[in-house]
Amino acid sequence: MLKEPLVVWEFQWKMKKRSKRYKEIVNLFQKDKSYSLKEAISILKKAGNNKFDSSVDIHFHLNVDPKKAEQMVRGTVILPHGRGRKLKIAVFAKGEQEKQARESGADFVGGTELIDKVSKGFLDFDCAIATPETMKELSRLGKILGPRGLMPSPKTGTVTNDVALAIEQLRKGKVEFRVDKQSGIHLSIGKISFSEDKLLDNASAIIEAVNEACPVTVKGKYIKSVFLSLTMSPALRISFS
Repeated sequence: MLKEPLVVWEFQWKMKKRSKRYKEIVNLFQKDKSYSLKEAISILKKAGNNKFDSSVDIHFHLNVDPKKAEQMVRGTVILPHGRGRKLKIAVFAKGEQEKQARESGADFVGGTELIDKVSKGFLDFDCAIATPETMKELSRLGKILGPRGLMPSPKTGTVTNDVALAIEQLRKGKVEFRVDKQSGIHLSIGKISFSEDKLLDNASAIIEAVNEACPVTVKGKYIKSVFLSLTMSPALRISFS
């Protein structure tokens, strides 16, 4: 996992062995300068590789202590223009909810049999939904799903009897964010093939959602820093109010 973003990316700047493409990207901006969100997106669009539709990622470093329950930052946001890729959705359900999930286009649906399959190593899905009925049995997979961010939770709307709505929201671009052990949040705002306006809309929605999730116990500046990068590129520091 990333530590304080600036430390990691400062290290990246000092590394001598870099590809020609990486060096070309570095020349597009100044490492010590802060850019507006719009400027940063414009620079990254110029840096994009036509042979590979890179993800555009946003990185937050927060002034919180994740070890304290009252400072855990977690929430969801619907990206106005989606993620740029089709998600593989697993739904743990039985009976009527299982039928709804299949009709709504979930990729993998089932109760005990799907839980057993995951326990044996099957993890070919991007997100998971579960009904309250299946959570007791599913909880035994906490050590498998939890570290991968795949464990359904009522807080994010992925534990529900309305599985059709949950699937619809995920397809529309609903993403979950959660602060990590290094007080960071890392999310994709879309693909470099998106227009600048779409990337700007998605990034703005994420920043607003993270800002609104600020714990009441935080003292001082809540968001220490924000960076924007491609999957394989240096990162640009964002200046914002």
